[in-house]
Amino acid sequence: MAPRRTAPAKPAALKGDRVKGKATSHDIAYLAGVSQPTVSRALRGSPTVNEETRQRILQIARELNYKVDKNASNLRSQHCGTLALLFFEDPTLDDSLINPFFLSMLGSLTRACALKGYDLLISFQQLSNNWHTDYQDSNKADGIILLGYGDYLEYLARLEQLVERGTHFVRWGAVLPGQPGISIGCDNFAGGRDVTQHLLDCGRRRIAFLGHASDHYPEFFERYRGYRQALQDHGIEAQDDLQADAFTTEQSGYDAVCALLDRRQSFDGIFCASDLIAIGAMRALQERGLKIPEDVAVAGFDDIPTARFANPSLTTVHQDTKVAATLLVDSLLAIIRGEPADSRSIAPTLVVRQSTAPLP
Repeated sequence: MAPRRTAPAKPAALKGDRVKGKATSHDIAYLAGVSQPTVSRALRGSPTVNEETRQRILQIARELNYKVDKNASNLRSQHCGTLALLFFEDPTLDDSLINPFFLSMLGSLTRACALKGYDLLISFQQLSNNWHTDYQDSNKADGIILLGYGDYLEYLARLEQLVERGTHFVRWGAVLPGQPGISIGCDNFAGGRDVTQHLLDCGRRRIAFLGHASDHYPEFFERYRGYRQALQDHGIEAQDDLQADAFTTEQSGYDAVCALLDRRQSFDGIFCASDLIAIGAMRALQERGLKIPEDVAVAGFDDIPTARFANPSLTTVHQDTKVAATLLVDSLLAIIRGEPADSRSIAPTLVVRQSTAPLP
């Protein structure tokens, strides 16, 4: 005769089907009629638990006012539930040392992390040989998001080092063939082409480009390539003497325009590789007695908040930081889970404002 089976003993805390004291995952397992590991998987959102069982477990957990012990859970999974966001310092007019475009990205990334149940650790990048070891290697963060990098050719070795060490990371920047790791970025070529096409449609023919045009700054270089392509499509040859180096500051845009004017270069349009460059360029033009857009049409790139309040308001290229942040966080979490992830480019959007207008 088969041995008589008996129901498992009810935990003391559950006498009378009521939990006394702090509920545990074992209490939930007993009431749900499942094992404790099943409860743990259900509370983590594991797809190995069917939806009906998961909902029953979640309902019981709510009734018992059960709270997950994040510290214990993280110790078991070797995850700390935190992502690190590392900024590269930019020269700014205030003490933030953060490009205003990245401030918009920061807000979007904070919300994207919160939606995934992750905290966000924010720091400036320390460009020493072991600058990354304070984060994933020391278990401060499960992965790293990189924003900004200065000279890309100097930065490239550090990205390769992260790949060699198996560090979980993604970066916002130009999406290039053969680059280390995963990058999420704007389609800078398309943005540069579109804004130059707009200037051409406004009747401008001698269009200057303000921004570095080399592999050292690939995002600016892609915007420059788009600018040249639009000119070529209209049968206009890009002139090297209408390109002036400028980095992402108002002062560099101001200085670049002054240099063009001092060389007595004539132009009726300017495409600036960033909005900050454009704002500085507009100030220089106005100080030299040139009207915007009557004499010179000006366009930027980034669509920072100041662009709409400039005088005149600035035509620019919008980069969707909400989409960017979602892709950055989702890609990084996929990498952490060992799932495939690919670099992605986001389509830009031209925003036309008062700084560009058709010639009469």
